Amino acid sequence: MSPERVPARRRAGAQLGLVGSAVLLLIIISGARAENLDAGKSGARLFADSCATCHRSARGLAKGRFRLTLYLFLQKHYTSSDDAASALSTYLQSVDAPAAAPARRPAARRRDYRGETRPPRPPLPVRGR
Repeated sequence: MSPERVPARRRAGAQLGLVGSAVLLLIIISGARAENLDAGKSGARLFADSCATCHRSARGLAKGRFRLTLYLFLQKHYTSSDDAASALSTYLQSVDAPAAAPARRPAARRRDYRGETRPPRPPLPVRGR
């Protein structure tokens, strides 16, 4: 090998290494940004996408817990962001609230005839005729 070719190869290797390092540095700096797939979804939609596979209904899952404790539990164990935990806990609280009782007619008051004369009864039917 001639001495003139060796420096050219070293220069090419150094340039290739420099370009490779620059590309690697660019990849590290920019990084693969994770996308939050739950961003902007309502609580009902989050429940349908994430929870409905195991839980048939959202009713009763909050079990009367405070919204804060439910939020902290969901944030720690099940959701990917604070916003998703907040939306889901609000939804579960709203579904867990007892439904308004249907309007009932007031029960007819029965008179107590103790101590008073009883009202007349209709006559019994006559048998045999």
